[in-house]
Amino acid sequence: MSSGLYVATSEPNSGKSIVVLGLMRTLLGKTATVGYFRPIIDDFENGKKDNHINTVTSHFDLEVPYNKCYGFTRSEVVAKYNTGKGGEVFDEIIEKYNQLTELYDFVVVEGTDFSEAGSVMEFDINVLVSKNLGIPAIIVANGAGKKTPEVLGKLKLAYDTFISKEVQVMAVVANKIDQNKLDEISNSLTLVMPSSVEKIVIPVVKSLKNPTIKEISEFLNGEVLFGKKFLNNQAGSFGVGAMQLHNYLTKFKKDSLVITPGDRADIILGALQASTSVNYPKISGIILTGGITPENSILKLIEGIKINLPIISVEEGTFDITNKIGNIKSAIYAENSQKITTSIAVFEKYADTDRLAEKLIKFESKIVTPRMFQYNLLKRAQKQKKRIVLPEGYDERILRAASRLLASGVVDVILLGNETKIKSKTDKLGIPLDLSRIEIIDPINSKYIKDFTQTFYELRKHKGVNLDMAKDFMADVSYFGTMMIYKGLADGMVSGAVNTTQHTIRPALQFIKTKPTASVVSSVFFMCLEDRVSVFGDCAINPNPNAEQLAEIAIASADTAQNFGIEPKIAMLSYSSGSSGKGADVDKVREATKLVKAKRPDLKIEGPIQYDAAVDVSIGKSKLPDSEVAGQASVLIFPDLNTGNNTYKAVQRETGALAIGPMLQGLNKPVNDLSRGCTVDDVYNTVIITAIQAQEI
Repeated sequence: MSSGLYVATSEPNSGKSIVVLGLMRTLLGKTATVGYFRPIIDDFENGKKDNHINTVTSHFDLEVPYNKCYGFTRSEVVAKYNTGKGGEVFDEIIEKYNQLTELYDFVVVEGTDFSEAGSVMEFDINVLVSKNLGIPAIIVANGAGKKTPEVLGKLKLAYDTFISKEVQVMAVVANKIDQNKLDEISNSLTLVMPSSVEKIVIPVVKSLKNPTIKEISEFLNGEVLFGKKFLNNQAGSFGVGAMQLHNYLTKFKKDSLVITPGDRADIILGALQASTSVNYPKISGIILTGGITPENSILKLIEGIKINLPIISVEEGTFDITNKIGNIKSAIYAENSQKITTSIAVFEKYADTDRLAEKLIKFESKIVTPRMFQYNLLKRAQKQKKRIVLPEGYDERILRAASRLLASGVVDVILLGNETKIKSKTDKLGIPLDLSRIEIIDPINSKYIKDFTQTFYELRKHKGVNLDMAKDFMADVSYFGTMMIYKGLADGMVSGAVNTTQHTIRPALQFIKTKPTASVVSSVFFMCLEDRVSVFGDCAINPNPNAEQLAEIAIASADTAQNFGIEPKIAMLSYSSGSSGKGADVDKVREATKLVKAKRPDLKIEGPIQYDAAVDVSIGKSKLPDSEVAGQASVLIFPDLNTGNNTYKAVQRETGALAIGPMLQGLNKPVNDLSRGCTVDDVYNTVIITAIQAQEI
């Protein structure tokens, strides 16, 4: 089932709390446990809490710490973006959301409230958060005072934006609609929205629109003189008591709020008496303006009356206070159970909750974003820590990556090199690497050198290697690191920041050897593009594989994709699509495709196919309309190293994609090669995928 749902809007005051509360109640009737999360909240004062979180967690008795229910405050997000660390926002949000999914069967995620400034950026962030959490969305629009085309336009624009980012939209909600426009809006939504999308139209609910006396008092910094337990009374209207009492009594309306200077004892006492009279409507409260409190004799009289409404004293004058009250936007809060109950009832009345819940529970996302992918890699590696040896212990990038790996607790790091030299380098470069927490081995002076030499001699003496030669080989960090894996002292190795690919993998081929099912060692890159993760192979090892080797590379790459959470849809790339092309190169790809289909009929594969037809939906449909792969390929197999290596580098440089790898396939134990132009991120990510490979052995 889907683990969550994102409730989003594109504007302030949409009334999405009705949707959130209604969904919480609905889902609690369908699943055992439901959690709640807000990626970004407004800033709050020390000692206070976000009203949305407090309301939901209190009403539904969610036993989860407050700080686990949100990702960042608004000012924290702005600070991250201003310092170029916007990516950290998504990483932390993904982390906190996934923590909740471990506690709850389903998590309702509520988007931002929207500030008046920066709303475009907020909307984009909401879309990207929903995408990176891999959950569908419900979009809520504020229809108050808007004409039908405007309401439809806002919903359609928001819907198109979510869909363009591959976020499934489960429902659209037109909220706060005039009662006489309900059918018109509903019918219009049916015309502009797909049938798969639920259309919910909710009218303006006056009782939800009216602020409570508590909200008014807090907004005005008022002092409650009487009737504290009646602060949840709602103010249906308000009026100024400035005329004589006998005239003002005729202005009373049900649930009206009386605003009067604090020295108008006649209005105060008359309003209190009228509120208890069966001949006048009950009022909601009294606001005393001007910072004036009634005289002691009047206060004593009020104290003796059985009051069923609050009396609030405020500092400002009547005119200013009246204007401020008119600008108050009512909210739903934890203590106001009446508004919460009303909200849930309204949602259940106007939404087909059973059908919506069924869709949500059955929903399965097939999207894997780069950030989701990297998060999942990290979590998988942390579940079973492995020992990874890094032979190039003097390289700055290796040392910085080791520091990050140590901080994240993802693997146990082994560095090869002289400890004194490594410490000197980290001190000089200011790298915060605690050498006491990692293992450092100087190969030639290590306790293992004699045993490693003898072992290598035994393994390679049939190739003319003698003991002196074996010792020379073991002094080489690539050979020493590989022997550590062979001996079970390390689970995997990552090298190549300084050494060549050949230098890195030759020892592995000599005595780690290939798996019994593999006749060729190949490689893949995980290409983390803006909106998806694709597997590219082979871009690093085999210069010109034949059809049989190409088929094996395709199968290995598909299995790798599956193992790392990517649904494999294989595109066997060539310069033509389908049966149109001719020539030895395209014939090789065609033959390799046939071999894959024969060996693994369970795999979805297309070939030969051009790159654009493989990844672009419209082109794919045009060239190969009946294909399950065209336009949606996730595993792209290149016909030769020249094509593959240049393509991955072109995609990486031109799109800014993160290329994780190369990850070698086919060896008995994981050894992975780095590019000599690698970054710290490359080293960090390659170590993580090496650790995951080691878990599978």
